[in-house]
Amino acid sequence: MYDLIIVGGGPSGASAGRRAGKLGLNTLLLEKEEFPRYKPCGGALSEHAISYLDFKLPMDIIEWEITGANIIFKDKLIKAHKDHRMSALVSRDKFDNLLLEKAKETGIEAHTGERVLCCREMSDCVEVETEQKVYQAKFAIVAEGAHGLVKTCVRPADTKEEYGICIVTEIPAEESEIEERLGNTVELHFGVVSGGYGWVFPHKTYYSVGIGGVARDFPHPKESMINFLRKNGFNGDYKLHGHKIPAGGIKRKITGSRVLLSGDAAGFVDSYSGEGLAYAIISGQFAAEVIAGICLNDGDPKDLKKYESFCQAEFGIHLKYSLIFSKIVHRFPDRAFKILNSNEKMSNKFLDVMDFRLNYKDYLWWCLLNFKLI
Repeated sequence: MYDLIIVGGGPSGASAGRRAGKLGLNTLLLEKEEFPRYKPCGGALSEHAISYLDFKLPMDIIEWEITGANIIFKDKLIKAHKDHRMSALVSRDKFDNLLLEKAKETGIEAHTGERVLCCREMSDCVEVETEQKVYQAKFAIVAEGAHGLVKTCVRPADTKEEYGICIVTEIPAEESEIEERLGNTVELHFGVVSGGYGWVFPHKTYYSVGIGGVARDFPHPKESMINFLRKNGFNGDYKLHGHKIPAGGIKRKITGSRVLLSGDAAGFVDSYSGEGLAYAIISGQFAAEVIAGICLNDGDPKDLKKYESFCQAEFGIHLKYSLIFSKIVHRFPDRAFKILNSNEKMSNKFLDVMDFRLNYKDYLWWCLLNFKLI
């Protein structure tokens, strides 16, 4: 009988594992893949996300540093920059493997290459069934990402209105070429897909290029991606990778009687930018802390509800208004871009949102009060 079983070894599961191990919980982490493994993702790790790590990020993990963005809509361009690093670009195979190794340092048991089939809440424990055997624990954290179905032990799977589809590829390039095109910026292309955007991110030896949009309004992702690549000067034959991403800000059930959902499995993603790493890391840590409080203090399983309060206080308002902001911008893209381009303060203030120095709610009110947009 374990204190805790964690389903998934990505950023949220590994962060939960590290916190659980440091708090002294008898913990088993189960991950279907062998690490390091490929993960389709732009790889933008915000300073906000880095701030949640309880160790210094090694410099060899950081492939590029970002201080601004080139925001493109139709034939218009907005250049916005800050005088500090906003995010670091990482390759997810290396970053995720680092987090898992940091979790294992705390003495937790970790099984990679072992797929979880289901999770069953019992009156006095949780049963987690894998392709190899059945394990028992007092509690479980499901941190399997957006694709898995183990989370349906707590809530239904998302509908097509509640998640997006992203298509991404990596395009090899010389560092000098990437530097000349992007410098310390990322390219964000709006108007290329309904309810989303396209991106070109710099890495040390490649561009990460992708598009993402709401699944319901994105019927031909592969065709759209090919068109986006060609329009931006990428004419080769590239291998495309697709993945789901939940829309954050939607009210979802994230707590069962003995199971907590964290990260993408809980739907913790910025609906406008697609940022999920920060919420994955901190929600995994919160989940482990709440369970440790119950296990180590002979607490009541009903105290799992504290997890919802912690997440709401830390980022609930931000995610809620990211969804509202996304709907406004994508419904009125021409007007939104015109407003964003109307004043340098407007675009600089928007970068404060991307930099997590301002939440979407306060940004919307700031726009209304300062630019009389009602």
